[in-house]
Amino acid sequence: MLELFLCSLVTIFPDFLYRRFVQGKRLGRDINLFTVWFELRYGITLCVLLTLALITSVFYFHPSTKAASSVYRTVTLTSEGVGRVAETFVDINERVKEGQPLFRLDSSKQEAAVETAKRKIEETEAAMVTAKSRLAEAEARIVQARGALKQAVDELKRRQDVQRRSPGSIAEADVARMQVQVETAQGAVDAALASREATQSEIEFALPAQKASAEAALDEAEVALGKTLVTAGTDGMLQQFTLRPGDIVNPMLRPAGILVPDRQAASLVAGFGQIEAQVIKVGMIGEVACIAKPWQIIPMVVTEVQPVIASGQVKATETLIDLQQLGRPGSITVIMEPLYAGQLDDLPLGGNCIANLYTSNHEALQDPDIGFGRSLGLHAIDTLGLVHALLLRIQSLLMPVQALVLSGH
Repeated sequence: MLELFLCSLVTIFPDFLYRRFVQGKRLGRDINLFTVWFELRYGITLCVLLTLALITSVFYFHPSTKAASSVYRTVTLTSEGVGRVAETFVDINERVKEGQPLFRLDSSKQEAAVETAKRKIEETEAAMVTAKSRLAEAEARIVQARGALKQAVDELKRRQDVQRRSPGSIAEADVARMQVQVETAQGAVDAALASREATQSEIEFALPAQKASAEAALDEAEVALGKTLVTAGTDGMLQQFTLRPGDIVNPMLRPAGILVPDRQAASLVAGFGQIEAQVIKVGMIGEVACIAKPWQIIPMVVTEVQPVIASGQVKATETLIDLQQLGRPGSITVIMEPLYAGQLDDLPLGGNCIANLYTSNHEALQDPDIGFGRSLGLHAIDTLGLVHALLLRIQSLLMPVQALVLSGH
């Protein structure tokens, strides 16, 4: 409407003045409801064409959107596994600190696993004490077996000496029997040595490995026990937290609630039309008018332009995607920050705003080689930003009326 009014001042109004003061036609007699088109057809036609051109230029070179918001992230409160709530420590809308306990699941199974792991460690330590006793016994058997071997060897040597000095005085069977006893005693010594080596290997390798496995099982059980206590991951306020003892928490189907982190609105995320992709650049100056801050215009600056459009994303599925499903054009996502720090501190998270961006050709106009026509066009483009700025201020003035009166609530 504002564009139409401005264009009519340079088209319809001069045409009317010409008809009135040059041709002498009066409003209401010669120019009335039935003859207005014929009398002012040139002005009306030019007004429509100029209005269309003005609106197109304004919205192309100075983009605008109502899809601007101070988006924020929420944290879903849930446990890592399914369990029954045993105790709750907080209530809905309560502010919590990082690490503060929120609720605890039934931990009888995890406590039993911890106790079993502790008993397994004690059992391994007892086995190590027993193995040391067996090692001492093996050492004693080695001494005993070596003594028996030495005795058998001495007896065999004595009989062999007697037989050599007096052949036939000792039967060959007795000498052979003593030879077998020496070999048997040697085997006993070897068996005692092997028993000692096995016991030492058990003490040095097997039992420490069993103890390490038991300690790892204890650590795992203690971690599982610790996971039954759910704590806050960040400072914030609890929302939709209605857990009570006896409720079942399922991380896939039934979370415990939502935690809204404490932070201030430091930036706005806005979605502009794809047709303005070549105009929107990082560093552009803009303005926003927010519903939560009526009658205030906040200067902004573009800090980031998302290089991809959400409507074109493709996810791997078991069916082919029909490209007609992607026919709806998406938005250019733009991140805007206040030009001066602190101007969005009192804006509620999730607040909706109207955003304008303004094309500036100041640097291009400083070029000494710029032509007159190009200079005139760039000046006209920059001047059109005033129209959009005026529209934003009118929207800001009417925003409370529209929200409180005209919305029907």
